[in-house]
Amino acid sequence: MTTYIALLRGINVGGNNMVAMADLRALLTRLGFAEVKTVLQSGNVVFRARAQPTAKLETQLERELAKALGVTCEIHVRTADEWQAMVKANPYATQATSDPAHVHVTCFKTPLDKAKVKTVQGEIAGREVLTADGRHLYMVFPDGMGTSKAAPLVAKRLPGGTARNWNTVLKLASLVRSQP
Repeated sequence: MTTYIALLRGINVGGNNMVAMADLRALLTRLGFAEVKTVLQSGNVVFRARAQPTAKLETQLERELAKALGVTCEIHVRTADEWQAMVKANPYATQATSDPAHVHVTCFKTPLDKAKVKTVQGEIAGREVLTADGRHLYMVFPDGMGTSKAAPLVAKRLPGGTARNWNTVLKLASLVRSQP
């Protein structure tokens, strides 16, 4: 059995795409996944399943969520090992230690186009920074994401992904570290 993390994009935000975490846990349990746990209300799920490609799990979970709960959203899946590697690869470790709420990582389904990321980097004015690493985009928003000038550029220039702040990333890392 392999431990996975699934991140649901855009649920329970502003009253849209509402999904009760109890319903989400029940759905994954009905699908045969084991040790299903949710973290926060924003669609972070840890579970165990037989080893399989994460893309296959993404497709299955998106289809079943729509069918069972009537909610359509992207789901991004990582293995526990992939998650731990993502944590270790954070190029902003100093900022993540001193101000984890302002450090985010966005997960994407496929590796980011380096030329597009470079374009976004060149358009950012101010203290915000970002770095891409495969299917992950690390970002620092020293003044908060709510007033960010970089966040709209990322949304406009890069494919859809789902972001989590570093506090959430570490909660999930701790949870999967405790899995066998």
